[in-house]
Amino acid sequence: MAFAPNFILVHHLFCNFTPASLEIMKHLTVIFIVAALSVACSDKPVLKEISFETICNPLNLSYRFQPDEPSRREAADPSVIRFKDRYFLFASKSGGYWHSGDLITWEYIETDEIPTEEYAPTAIAIDDTLYFLASSREKSTIYKSADPLSGKWEIAVESLDVPVWDPAFFLDDDKSLYLYWGCSNTDPLYGVEIDYRDNFSFMGQLTEPIFANPDRYGWEVPGDYNTMKETSPWIEGPWMNKYHGEYYLQYAGPGTEFKSYSDGVYVSDNPLGPYDISPHNPVAYRPEGFAAGAGHGSTFMDEFGNYWHIGTITISIKHMFERRLGLFPAFFDQDGILYSVTKFGDYPLIVPQKKIENFEDIFPGWMLLSCRKKVTVSSSIDSHPPENMVDEDIRTYWAAASGNAQEWASIDMGDQYDVHAVQVNFGEHEAEVYSRKPGLSHQYTIAYSEDNVNWEILVDKSENRSDNSHDYIQLLEKVKCRYLKINNKKVPGGHFALSGFRVFGKGDGKLPSQVKDLTVSRNPEDRRSIKLTWTGNGNATGYNICYGTAKNRLYHTYQVYYDISLVINSLDANQPYYFSIESFNENGVTGGGPVVAAE
Repeated sequence: MAFAPNFILVHHLFCNFTPASLEIMKHLTVIFIVAALSVACSDKPVLKEISFETICNPLNLSYRFQPDEPSRREAADPSVIRFKDRYFLFASKSGGYWHSGDLITWEYIETDEIPTEEYAPTAIAIDDTLYFLASSREKSTIYKSADPLSGKWEIAVESLDVPVWDPAFFLDDDKSLYLYWGCSNTDPLYGVEIDYRDNFSFMGQLTEPIFANPDRYGWEVPGDYNTMKETSPWIEGPWMNKYHGEYYLQYAGPGTEFKSYSDGVYVSDNPLGPYDISPHNPVAYRPEGFAAGAGHGSTFMDEFGNYWHIGTITISIKHMFERRLGLFPAFFDQDGILYSVTKFGDYPLIVPQKKIENFEDIFPGWMLLSCRKKVTVSSSIDSHPPENMVDEDIRTYWAAASGNAQEWASIDMGDQYDVHAVQVNFGEHEAEVYSRKPGLSHQYTIAYSEDNVNWEILVDKSENRSDNSHDYIQLLEKVKCRYLKINNKKVPGGHFALSGFRVFGKGDGKLPSQVKDLTVSRNPEDRRSIKLTWTGNGNATGYNICYGTAKNRLYHTYQVYYDISLVINSLDANQPYYFSIESFNENGVTGGGPVVAAE
């Protein structure tokens, strides 16, 4: 038996523990000890992949089926709080919350002791207690727990001075506590200092630190591509960070159903303002790719001092609020400018075990091997054809004719590649499942082959018990293959369906050539908009358009596949911009060419 399948079997046994599995694990322990000694005594080097763990967006969580029609999953508007050496993740309409010790594996806690059915929950750690607050138009109640792992909470404050929607707490260095909130296409965001020692009462007057300004800020214009210029944006979801004495008030717009859903940021030397717009905006923006959207989130620090931004990924097909979560690295540069990196934002990223300096420290270089490759399936519904599973669009999916165990799909990658990881994104066509129920899970196997004749098992989840619909599997040992085949065993309901059967690894062929002929044309009548064109590279799978408001701050990334022109409508009308383009394929990334200015 190959080493990688052995690892997957052990992982399966731990995740689906039964008394019978104990005996199997005893035997496997002996096998692995012998195998480890064999490797140690041989000249074969230990593979680098074994030394780190990766994640891939959408995050591999047990997103809940919503209790109402239509049948769909949802989690959005995330707040991550570090408390007692663990990360706690609260998200809209989830029936509970998650916790993690490493940002990789998240465990779910179901509870009815806090309003987990409300939108945009937030939390704050004060001393040895975690406080929780969710959105409400009627009465805002604060809950507290010294042991949130237990799922036990009690009321700390029956009612705030006014009800708040999309709340966010901020505790300053001097223990002053502030509350920010707002969610409207007409009203601003609000902020106020509150006294947690006196029943969380409001102190002083409300402030209005942020108003919408879509006439200047293109990222606030609604639409997937910021084109709905006659529609008012929703300005919502505040979040606050402090860095080197400056306050960074983040906010979401223009609407959760759009791929342009992003987080902007204003900066001040006072928590209640006045605030000035940061020269880099939006601070978290991902309008294209398999998993698009990065808005209404929270920015937090991990145990090593690294910053992360967790935001909302939009699907919004079965329902406007059909959403997922994405985690992106964030940084403050030498000028104190906050930015998050969404480049390759749905590719594998290393979760670091030390302080990192830049994105390159955590990008393993595993490229997408499955984009627009040839697929073969057991059956198909005409409206959901096979090619949808490899088109890098989470909003489309292939659906088999049934949910039976005989359904399968196979990818021909066209060449032999080193495969390091796979991500299986289920479409759940006509699932008709509502709320969390015992026994919900996707059960399947994945096999690999070099010749499409001889197959070996790569992933065995035929007895899987976890209800994860965006299942990401990092292999302990890479495998070289051309073909991958997923075989259905069981679905939670409806048809076997895949929105993305995604394969990551590396080829040993040529890198694409550098893009050197980029031209930019800013719209003189609407400086929020700019058109870019370049010559296509026959060896490129896609391009990263890297841009920003200074030559040394190309922090934005707009990722496209195969296209050779692009219109970006999300600029600040008053700022100059600078552009460069990286090209990439299955073999790696070629750095950007000359930086082109658009004053």
